[in-house]
Formats: sequence, structure tokens, C-alpha cells
Amino acid sequence: MANVLVAGGAGYIGSVCCEELLRTGHSVTVVDNFSTGFREAIPPGVNIYEGDIADTEAMRFLFSETEFDAVFHFAAKALVAESVSNPGVFFQQNVAGGISFLEAVRAAGITKLVFSSSAAVYGAPQRVPIGEDDAKNPTNSYGETKLMLERALQWYASAYGWSVVALRYFNAAGATETAGERHQPESHIIPLLFQAAAGERDFFTLYGDDYDTPDGTCVRDYVHVRDIATAHLLALNGMRTPGLIAYNIGYGRGYSVREVIGAVEEIASAKVPLRVGPRRAGDPPVLCADPTKLKRDLGWEPLHDGISTIIESAWAWKSRQSRSPESPESERSQEHPIFQH
Repeated sequence: MANVLVAGGAGYIGSVCCEELLRTGHSVTVVDNFSTGFREAIPPGVNIYEGDIADTEAMRFLFSETEFDAVFHFAAKALVAESVSNPGVFFQQNVAGGISFLEAVRAAGITKLVFSSSAAVYGAPQRVPIGEDDAKNPTNSYGETKLMLERALQWYASAYGWSVVALRYFNAAGATETAGERHQPESHIIPLLFQAAAGERDFFTLYGDDYDTPDGTCVRDYVHVRDIATAHLLALNGMRTPGLIAYNIGYGRGYSVREVIGAVEEIASAKVPLRVGPRRAGDPPVLCADPTKLKRDLGWEPLHDGISTIIESAWAWKSRQSRSPESPESERSQEHPIFQH
């Protein structure tokens, strides 16, 4: 079993990957600055180091304290709309901060890394479903930063003998029994729809209904977060030789925004109040993955396929949250060591 450092493990996908790593017998340490993640999302049994991956001194301290076999790198800014309006901070944190972190990883002698990439590297696709070798033309700086770090990692793999797997997520969604999707401020479609259906916000804004799609709204390939976590475990276990290899994580078909709205209304038994707004800059009409390579190479078999399955799991998690208030951060912080630089 491996001792794995999870950078950004307090986030949505990172925390679920921590669950899966623990469940399969691995040791897990999280490093996170908690700028967007939640300490209480990290499962018990994980060591926590509070710090920023771009902080060279903090990372040196972390790697001097513990010897790791592999790194999962999730830490990044990820709001697409913000990346269009304020690209500088995305290049600063995701690229410059990412390279600083990679240098700390290199100095520690670690040669196995699983990178949280994104379907945003493709931009508006030339064909659907999208294959890993298709053209990369990001339409927002978030996708550009992910592509830049993939390219940097390819050079690291070549020069230093690293084994790197870049996992290009399509739309992560859904929940486990203990972990679900939330952001401050909330920006993702399913939590926003839940809030509108539950009366926690006045309406849901549908950004554009004039795309070249069957119902005029964007089409996305929604993937259950547990299936994404399973892909990370397979990537870790499948690392055999140096080099970088990229995989799409998706189901190979998409759902439109209106289809997602309909599924939420059915599962929540409530109408979603809607307003139609302008298109968001940087939003491609259709993003849908071809997961053939992931299935063929790593034996990935998704177990939670289908928009209803995804939404049901997310609604169940939201319902549990409303019935049981979150533990205060002070209680959670006593469970694990915290490093504050």
C-alpha cells in the first residue's frame, strides 16, 4: 500500500479520493490552504498539513516530515467565468504555483504523480465524443492553465523519469454517503438547481438557450464523483513506466442543462424557478468524452452512470446535511495535526 500526498484534498473531488484511498488501505496526507476547500470534508484518518503548495518553505517542511510514494495534485483555482475575467490569478496560482510545487516534489525524490486535469483543455471540440488526441484549444484561461501544467509534466516525466497520469475530468457531480459538492460561492449546476428547488435562492439562471444543441442549452458529460475517484486509484496502481499519459473521465454521452433541470425537478419533487441569461464567455456548446482508452488501459468500469443516479445521490447528501449540522472546524482540527506556516 502507498503513502499518498493529496494536494487540495479538502476540495470536492479530492476529499472523495481520500475516502477511496483510505478504503483501499492506503495512507493519506492532505495539504490544503483551505481557500476553497473545507476541513470537515476530509475524512477521519487523514493527516492534514495546512499550507499553500506555492509556499516553498512550507512544502520543504512537509516533505522533510514524511516520505511519500505518490502525489495526487488537485490544488487549483477552477471557476471558468472568473478565469475569463481575471486570468492573471489563474496563471499565478495554477501554473506558477503548480511549478513551484512540482519542484518541491522533485526535490523530495517522488516520481509518481496523478494530475487533476480537465476537459477544458479541449475547448470547443471538433468532434463528439472527444478523444485524448483531439485538438487542444482552450476557450478560457482555466483550461489553458491545465494544459500548460500537463505540458510541463510531460517534460518532467521525460527529464526526471516520472510516471504521470493526467486525468481530464468532464463534469464531476453526485455524492457519496459522506461527501458532496459545495462551493463558496456556489457555481456548479446541480447544487444551484437544488438551492432553487428548495427555495434557498430565488431562481436558477440558465446561461444561454440559443446554442446549436437539440434544446438550445449546453450539453455536458456528467460523471459521478465516486467513479472519478476509482479512476485515480486505477491510475495509481497502473503506474509502471516513466512518461505522461492522459485519460478522459466521462461516460461518453451528455445531458443538456434543460435535461438536468428536469431530472432535478423530478427527484426533488419541486419546480425550479428559471431565468434565461446571456451566454457565459468560454462555454463550449457540447463537451462529451470518449472514455475508451481509460477502460481499455486501466480497466475502468463506471458503476454510477446516468443523470438520475447522480442527482439522486447528490440530493440524498444534501438532505442529510440539512438534517445534521456540520461539525465545527475546531472539532475537526483536533483530530489531525495541522501545520500553519
